[in-house]
Amino acid sequence: MKVTIKRIADPQAEQVIIECVKENPDIKDIEAYVLSKGTLLSGMEDERFYSFRLSEVFYFEAVGERVFAYTKQRIFEVKARLYVLEDAYRDKFFVRGSKSTLLNLMLLDSISPALNGRFTAHMKNGEKIMISRQYAGTLKKAVLGGK
Repeated sequence: MKVTIKRIADPQAEQVIIECVKENPDIKDIEAYVLSKGTLLSGMEDERFYSFRLSEVFYFEAVGERVFAYTKQRIFEVKARLYVLEDAYRDKFFVRGSKSTLLNLMLLDSISPALNGRFTAHMKNGEKIMISRQYAGTLKKAVLGGK
């Protein structure tokens, strides 16, 4: 596959064009990644609202009735249920790690076996997240066998 980057002056005219013989899973993955880069979310930190990119989120975590988005430097509370985020961002490389976590596969560094059929997800920011047995197979398939 050949990659060409063409510089332009007008930021409003930026676009990504994919030329292919036929759409396949790799092409769809590239499309999903590009689309996720432009997705903006809003969340609250210290009683102030902020905007941040979906591609910056390492993982979402549900704690009680609240859901948090973890970025490299900050933690934002988002006003959405975890299952809603999972449905909305499944095609943007987010996969369930446990009942309370949703991981960004693009920011996953590696996975390693843990006790009792569980795994540990090692994120690119250095955090380790436990993957439950219930979701270990799905995560392994997403990482090793494609989405």
